[in-house]
Amino acid sequence: MKILVAGASGALGRPLITRLRGAGHDVWGLAHRPESLVAIEQLGASSVKGNALDRESVFAVVERIRPDVVIDQLTSLPASPFDLPTRLPADRRLRLEGGGHLFEAARMYQVRRYIQQSCGFYLDGGTGLATEASSLRINAPGTIGESSRMYAALEKRVSGVPSIEGVGLRYGFFYGPGTWYWSDGAFSRHLARGEVSLIGSGRSRFSFIHVDDAAQATVAALTAPAGLYNVVDSQPTRMSEWLSAYADWIGCDAPPHIDEAEAFHRMGEESLYYQNSLTGACNRKAVQVLGLSPRRLPWLEK
Repeated sequence: MKILVAGASGALGRPLITRLRGAGHDVWGLAHRPESLVAIEQLGASSVKGNALDRESVFAVVERIRPDVVIDQLTSLPASPFDLPTRLPADRRLRLEGGGHLFEAARMYQVRRYIQQSCGFYLDGGTGLATEASSLRINAPGTIGESSRMYAALEKRVSGVPSIEGVGLRYGFFYGPGTWYWSDGAFSRHLARGEVSLIGSGRSRFSFIHVDDAAQATVAALTAPAGLYNVVDSQPTRMSEWLSAYADWIGCDAPPHIDEAEAFHRMGEESLYYQNSLTGACNRKAVQVLGLSPRRLPWLEK
């Protein structure tokens, strides 16, 4: 198949290109920066320069390549999760407006399938794990709610056109090389410097996914039935448990503890919600249909 990957040089894009090439596909990577175009070529794919926010540029790319499948991995995330609040407006614009251009071009030039990156960590599982039927947390405070509403719009867009087979991949928190959650990642540096605290009982359950496992599932999504898939690991773990284990894994002290009242006063409602209200997600459908076989979290192996 001829496949166009937008956001092809990121932490997920690189292993995804490698797996797509290994499966024999004709892979094109869309990027704007020169260094990203070079990285795509070094992975064995064809690079194509384009700015997702420039509608004419995107339409010209899709018209030229005429892909069978478009994989939308567009993001504009900061180097550190601590900088997310200031970067999120640009990220939302890229995904909603830039991704909108890409989707419109795919529809015009009769792309058969569109695979959309979505979110598996802001799903509302109620008292249990979230399934594909679970909604996103659109009423959550702060940037959690803003991001959830963005992802909900992306899922609605990709599922709303009968002429395109829409697939939404609800990835967990990425970990692995090039991500925040790795031994040399930004989260590890913040944790080692004592800049991360455990709030209250840390009741939130987190679902992670290694970027290479996410890439495997994305390749499988090329031919799987259309719809939503929770691409997450099999170890949804409470914040209080994984955070201390992660600190031990990178060789630093356990994070300090802040009670909920103090955290609400100092950090606001969003931080309290983040650490105590999230539910993990169930990956049963992705395991059965996409053949997902997620590796175990390295910080829980000790």
